[in-house]
Amino acid sequence: MMRAGQGVVILSVMLLMLGVVMVNSAGLSVSTDPLTLKEMVMSRPAMLAMFAIGAMWMGSRFPFRLLHVKFAGLPLVFWLVPIALLLLFAVYVPGIGKRVNAANRWLDFGGFAFQPSEVAKWALVAAIAWWGATYSKNIHSFKKGFLPAILVVGLICGVIAVEDLGTAVLIFGTACVLLFAAGCKTMHFVSLFPFGIAALVGAIMTSSYRMNRLKAFIDPYDDPGDIGYHILQSLTAISSGGLAGLGLGHGVHKFGYLPEDTTDFIFSIICEELGVVGAGAVLCLYAGILILSFSVIRKCKDTLLRLLVLGIATTIGLQASINILVVTSLAPTKGIALPLLSNGGTGWLLTAFCIGLINAVDRTSQEETAFTTTEKWQPSNA
Repeated sequence: MMRAGQGVVILSVMLLMLGVVMVNSAGLSVSTDPLTLKEMVMSRPAMLAMFAIGAMWMGSRFPFRLLHVKFAGLPLVFWLVPIALLLLFAVYVPGIGKRVNAANRWLDFGGFAFQPSEVAKWALVAAIAWWGATYSKNIHSFKKGFLPAILVVGLICGVIAVEDLGTAVLIFGTACVLLFAAGCKTMHFVSLFPFGIAALVGAIMTSSYRMNRLKAFIDPYDDPGDIGYHILQSLTAISSGGLAGLGLGHGVHKFGYLPEDTTDFIFSIICEELGVVGAGAVLCLYAGILILSFSVIRKCKDTLLRLLVLGIATTIGLQASINILVVTSLAPTKGIALPLLSNGGTGWLLTAFCIGLINAVDRTSQEETAFTTTEKWQPSNA
């Protein structure tokens, strides 16, 4: 019988394969030479998907005892936070920091480029899970349990928000879910609500492009040729797909009409070419991953691993929700990719590795259950 963790892996691989097909389709250009199957198989997205599957396998074999190994008197998982902070600040260092679309979000080491915010996103999941499990006796306390964790989260999110407000909101939301699940009181979060709103309003008011995105969300038709262009083209692509879509490769908005068609707005291309049926299939795949992940959580007895799986599932679910809300004009435009579907390198590899961790937790839980059952059963001496 297939385990829930194995089901998560299968659904994730299906998303990756669909991502390879749709990224290649969205990346088509007008040419006399059609895209061949060989070119698709040997394309960059296909190679990245293969590496992602390898990362998924590595995650499924991860030895969780490493989470408790100490370096300089502190667990290795603790050091993920300062490492993430160093990488976030490194984007401003000349020579390795790479500026793309007027934002410092990338690090480039001799042709190998990645977004440190992706590293920080998953590092905080592991760190908050560790904190919630290690200090479970003090987690109900505001000063000893909640405040130290939320200050670290706020620091990292503040650094990220300078260049990428959407990712900062995603990370903060996931951290709050983990802290609440670990046992933090509701009033702790309520007390921070005014500060969170003030920080969000300040981040928007001090940035002209964020103000324009908010205006486009309120009324995209006020300036359809400029600030409302992205979302109007996205909505046109979605509506033109209908029930069954125009057919794979037959979409027209990818030919210069819809910006970021292989990344932030890949869901619009899916709707245009595969219609409601394709969009529904994508939603079902994400829903299946979340449902099976919560099944893994229910079976797991270890608090740290339960929180780890919850953090991974919440990040994927929340990220997918934000992306879909954005492309359907139900939320202001943000640079949030669709997990395992939008074209990406670091995002695919790290997300796939974390998906593998869910399978590893499920396998570990099953082995512990089998061992406990064997211990309880004793053969008769009669």
